[in-house]
Amino acid sequence: MYHAVVTREGKRKRVEFLDAPGCQTFAEPGEDVAALATDALAGWLAAWLVDEHEAPPKPRKAVRARVLGEVLAVRVPAILAARIELRWAREAGDLSQAALAKRMGVSRQSVSKLERPGSDLQVGTLERVARALGLTVDVQFIAR
Repeated sequence: MYHAVVTREGKRKRVEFLDAPGCQTFAEPGEDVAALATDALAGWLAAWLVDEHEAPPKPRKAVRARVLGEVLAVRVPAILAARIELRWAREAGDLSQAALAKRMGVSRQSVSKLERPGSDLQVGTLERVARALGLTVDVQFIAR
């Protein structure tokens, strides 16, 4: 979950993410700020996964009260969150895509595909990745 600060700029609301540099959006009066924020964050994270050679920044756990404006907690869509968690776990294990692929018995391109937006991830595939990293997968259903 990433946190955004919502401030007023005239009649519009500006949404800026604290841990996603450059990720912001504006909401016109009557627009759903949370939905726009989720779309902006998902687009920013997807672009990061495609364009960068490292994982996106991790969000801070909490936001201090000194932040000016309303704080909005924005959940990352599940399939995108799984890809990001996969990349964070691989990097925490100090493994390249090639090294992880070797542990899994697949090609480096297969691991790259898992970390990039575009294809569905299967829970079984995530479990296979987790085993190769010495981890487990935990799936939760959370109330909105």
